[in-house]
Amino acid sequence: MGKNLVQKIISLHLVSGKMKAGEEVAISIDQTLTQDATGTMAYLQFEAMGIPKVKTKLSVSYVDHNMLQTGFENFDDHVFLQSIAKKYGIYFSKPGNGICHQVHLERFAAPGETLLGSDSHTPTCGGLGMIAIGAGGLDVAIAMAGGPFYITMPKVALVRLNGTLQPWVTAKDVILELLRRLTVKGGVGKVFEYGGEGAKNLTVTERATITNMGAELGALTSIFPCDAQTKKYLRMQGREGVWKSLKADPSAKYDEVIEIDLATLEPLIARPHSPDNVCKVSEMKGIKVQQVCIGSCTNSSYHDLMVAAAMLKGRKVHPEVNLTVSPGSRQVLEMVAENGALADMIAAGARVIEVACGPCIGMGQAPPSGGVSVRSFNRNFEGRSGTADAQVYLVSPETAIATAINGVISDPRDSGAPIAIKYPKSFIIDDSMILPPSEKPEEVTIIRGPNIKPLPKKEPLPDMLKGDILLKVGDNITTDHIMPAGAKVLPLRSNIPAISEFVFEKVDKDFVNRAKEKGGGFLIGGVNYGQGSSREHAALAPMYLGVKAVIARSFARIHRANLLNFGILPLTFENENDYNLLDQGDSIELPDIKNRLTSGDKIIVRNITKNKEIKVTHALTPREIDILCFGGLLNYQAQNNIQSGAGK
Repeated sequence: MGKNLVQKIISLHLVSGKMKAGEEVAISIDQTLTQDATGTMAYLQFEAMGIPKVKTKLSVSYVDHNMLQTGFENFDDHVFLQSIAKKYGIYFSKPGNGICHQVHLERFAAPGETLLGSDSHTPTCGGLGMIAIGAGGLDVAIAMAGGPFYITMPKVALVRLNGTLQPWVTAKDVILELLRRLTVKGGVGKVFEYGGEGAKNLTVTERATITNMGAELGALTSIFPCDAQTKKYLRMQGREGVWKSLKADPSAKYDEVIEIDLATLEPLIARPHSPDNVCKVSEMKGIKVQQVCIGSCTNSSYHDLMVAAAMLKGRKVHPEVNLTVSPGSRQVLEMVAENGALADMIAAGARVIEVACGPCIGMGQAPPSGGVSVRSFNRNFEGRSGTADAQVYLVSPETAIATAINGVISDPRDSGAPIAIKYPKSFIIDDSMILPPSEKPEEVTIIRGPNIKPLPKKEPLPDMLKGDILLKVGDNITTDHIMPAGAKVLPLRSNIPAISEFVFEKVDKDFVNRAKEKGGGFLIGGVNYGQGSSREHAALAPMYLGVKAVIARSFARIHRANLLNFGILPLTFENENDYNLLDQGDSIELPDIKNRLTSGDKIIVRNITKNKEIKVTHALTPREIDILCFGGLLNYQAQNNIQSGAGK
């Protein structure tokens, strides 16, 4: 039987396990990436393993999130990251070089290889034919140390693209259509493999927009074949040598097939406060807007900015709208500066801001109170923009610019003749801001600022877990709810005691004090608990506050893994209705928990307050149970190293 593209790449990287959907497999990792919001913890964890040099083919440390230097903390961390990279064999992309996913696509992504990144939008590089997966920083640290990455073998869904996109309809509208159909839970346990005649006409950066936002579906990753479009892009980047033809066999089988007729799509828009709250732009026309933002790792490519500039040329941004433009990389910025497109945007009244993630992660450009912000970004979770009551909409750059000009949400199809972007024969290639590691690592000293604190430790799992329910939340709780980002919080990412003061700040301002007063306890969640960003701080900080277990209706993949990595037990209700039998403030206990996990016996939760007993379950593998029993992945790894004689 022929293999699909996902099976082909995983089979070449398979370390252990059988490639049967639902079973645990381990795969080797060729490349890793980190960014500064997650990287400091990842490298502290890597240091703790005592490995003298990364063992991957390539590892890159990017600085793109925490660029706002209102205090010493962010710059200190950048210096720490640069010195770590220099010592341990890691390339370092300096502040101002660009957003990790955009730069990695341009300069490092390699068809057929595996990439693990400490950022949930790592699947961006699936647009170039990689198996690119977002994960917590500790998993990335393990991969840098030469360890495999464990996944549940996913189902593979073929998204067959037919026909051709109509004028003013874009790749962003393709992924918004999938989100409209499948919701933010529709990709759980799956990889989306794109194919069909319609896929052949999409450029690599258009494909990357689609694979980037596949993260919002909850998918493990998304991938496109490696074909003539891929070869053309790599040639323009001066990297044609890494190209190889990669496609599914004609007889390949899929677990699911989704048909999309590109010719029938219209410009789409995701309404507040979820990427799957999608409808036609034409249904939202006329809503007054205060802010428009172009950029993020989803839509900040050369093509995106050239379209924006062409639409703005000779026009002005509406007087009551603020328009910001964030180029995705220094390469993109330099090219639009050289060809005059940047001048056209500035002349129109756009605010060109730093080459970085910026507003997408709440790092500046917060909308006004109750304001409407239309963004070409990937997430519009409530409060993520930095303004609690802002109404954030997600659209294509074309829809965003039409809106910026008119001052109200606008259908780009009303903007006249479609715009054709002419690509140069080659992009500007200047890697001077990507610093190679030292040839004399023994001479490098790690520089640590005072905000960088030691990793908190977790004790092994006890025989019984007991305490109060500290908080009960509903469905689709995001990592932004658990551990907010933004200019106030992110500078503390290297300081777990300090950042833990903000856990669930936007949900319940009393949570931290309650957790401290009670000496820790339990969390109760609904469906898809922990969706969104890969930030492991959403598990690490609750662990520091004494959270012992989270009982939810279901978990998002990366957050569940992060909970495991830091020794927090992820449990699900055997009967979903039992969610109603547990309330905030109830005292509960999980008797004989360690033995029940290892023996496979039913796990019981006793609600002492209500005198009720309920059954919970899990999908833990024997390896994951061992990790929990040791008190987390670092403890488990250290024990394994001792037993195997590694690191001696």
